[in-house]
Amino acid sequence: MQFPQIRLESKFGQTEIRTQSSKLEIEQPKAELSIEQPAAELNIDRKPARLTIDQTEARADMDLKPISRRIDEAAQQGYQDWLSGLARVSQDGDELMRIENGGNPIADQAKRNSESPMLDFNIGWTPSAGSVKIGYDPGKVDINWKQNKPVIESRLNKPIITYTPGKAEVSLKQHPSLKIDFANLRHVGINYEQSI
Repeated sequence: MQFPQIRLESKFGQTEIRTQSSKLEIEQPKAELSIEQPAAELNIDRKPARLTIDQTEARADMDLKPISRRIDEAAQQGYQDWLSGLARVSQDGDELMRIENGGNPIADQAKRNSESPMLDFNIGWTPSAGSVKIGYDPGKVDINWKQNKPVIESRLNKPIITYTPGKAEVSLKQHPSLKIDFANLRHVGINYEQSI
């Protein structure tokens, strides 16, 4: 005996999702930096040291005199000799003028004028102590400087940002379906019978 059957065949609907990721690009341009360093200013004011050595007197003690000094000394010595000669002649004249007072002035004067004076002698080529005069000026150094600060200029560049948003596409991959099939199904009517 065949029983009537209803056969159902169904398929579920399927969805499909296609996604595209978002994209973010960031580019950071370098900052622009300018540095200028002005040179420092340096000023040096220098007065040089000075050493003076005067050995004129030491050379004179060694009889190494310049001609101008020899002339001055000779002139001075001549003047002194003239004064002493004048005094001697005046004294001799006074003695002769008083010859009546006794004594022998002519013989005394002849003896006195004929004798050489006693001269002191010492080593003549050695300078005396302290005859070399030394003077020293240490000089002076003034240093002035000025520091100049650096000139710094900077400019920041903003980042370049590019953004591509993502997207999702939803579509129907498989439509739902329902298939109905009948088997051994018969319709029995009055005086007839029919297969469906």
